[in-house]
Amino acid sequence: MSDAITRAAELLKEHRDSIDRLDAVLIWTLAERFAQTKAVGKLKAEHALPPSDPAREEQQIARLEKLALDSGLDPEFAKKFLNFVISEVIRHHEKFQK
Repeated sequence: MSDAITRAAELLKEHRDSIDRLDAVLIWTLAERFAQTKAVGKLKAEHALPPSDPAREEQQIARLEKLALDSGLDPEFAKKFLNFVISEVIRHHEKFQK
């Protein structure tokens, strides 16, 4: 292999190693987030509060869209991702209500 191809392979490995570390951070962060939202769901169930809070959800979406813009992430992607997470949280909260 040429020096350029060898260097490209090294850089590719470095990028992939970084991506792998970031994936681990994402998974651990999501796990912690869901641990917190499960605690919220139990609290809501204990006090007969509704499983969803549309006003809070709107605030969160707006806040994360701004964070996405500030960080250079596509805000539509951030919104879709948060909507997915919120739907999972609500599903968990509904389980606690039963």
